[in-house]
Amino acid sequence: MKITVVGTGYVGLSNALLLAQHNSVIALDILEDKVALINSRRSPIKDPEIEQFLTTENLDITATTNRELAFAEADVVVIATPTDYDANTNYFNTASVESVINEVCSLDAKPIIVIKSTVPVGFTDKIKQKYPEHKIIFSPEFLREGKALWDNLYPSRIIVGEQDDCAKLIADLLRQGARKEDVETLLVNSTEAEAIKLFSNTYLAMRVAYFNELDTYAIAHNLDATQIIKGVCLDPRIGHHYNNPSFGYGGYCLPKDTKQLLANYQDVPQNLIKAIVESNATRKQFIAQQILLTNPKTVGVYRLIMKTGSDNFRESSIQGIMNILSEMGIDVIIYEPALTKKEYGDFPVLKEFQEFLDKSDVIVTNRLTPEIANINKKIYTRDIFGAD
Repeated sequence: MKITVVGTGYVGLSNALLLAQHNSVIALDILEDKVALINSRRSPIKDPEIEQFLTTENLDITATTNRELAFAEADVVVIATPTDYDANTNYFNTASVESVINEVCSLDAKPIIVIKSTVPVGFTDKIKQKYPEHKIIFSPEFLREGKALWDNLYPSRIIVGEQDDCAKLIADLLRQGARKEDVETLLVNSTEAEAIKLFSNTYLAMRVAYFNELDTYAIAHNLDATQIIKGVCLDPRIGHHYNNPSFGYGGYCLPKDTKQLLANYQDVPQNLIKAIVESNATRKQFIAQQILLTNPKTVGVYRLIMKTGSDNFRESSIQGIMNILSEMGIDVIIYEPALTKKEYGDFPVLKEFQEFLDKSDVIVTNRLTPEIANINKKIYTRDIFGAD
């Protein structure tokens, strides 16, 4: 089939490569440099499987900024554009998604439109009412940054927000490219599919928040958090996963998805969803206070990225802590090789690692790496298990 994927971030590019194994794919983006990299078979984002796929796999994929070319013969249009959370409206900004849908629906052809961007609950139903002659389907993604293609090749599940033949076709296309056999597949209503996405990510955020609050309790009472977590997680209903304390949940998805779900609860009784959102802010405040107890004049922040194998630091939890420290009069410097500029916001970025070490009274890192493993005297982290 001829498939156009709009947006080449983690979601868009990983889906484009998955589908390009057996279909003719055009990847549409507004950035010339990203298009050039993809066409030269180089990845514009850090993801080992994407990098390997582009160089070794037989893929039928072309990237372009030409919208007319991208939509001309498409049987399916997959939308994977950003939907950032707008604090003013308490909802996702779906303008980019709506813009693509408007454009595609103005064409004579009627390709199947698949929304992969995360949207508020009820969005797809509303947009389908606006364009009743077009097939518009929501299909949530469940991808990790830095492991996006892997999670498409070996998906935990495939969910399509429709229950007709078009939905079966989309599910078949996603299964066709997967390396995992017998992928659990659910065809559900579009609004239920939207809810599945938001509730899934909010559960993950809740788990992060839970073990962070356990860790906060252990610190406050001078207890060994490692012993407590190991003992708790021996219960098979809890399990030894996603239990490593951190500075808070961050990244592109969890902060915005939890806030969006909370907004969707506007007229529904709840306590837990609000607590998950508030817990993250409380954890950052607590961590900042713990750092202040070391009496630093200059705090060095080692890496802004959220996890290993990723080059993305959008909404990383450490940034909230940096702002708190700065407001308290502490100088904050950054060591982040992924940054090319000399400053990030109001904070200086040091290029030389040794200079960074020398100028830092305490080095704050969400996750330990071999590079800083031997300088424990200066390190502040809550990384217990050396995992994300």
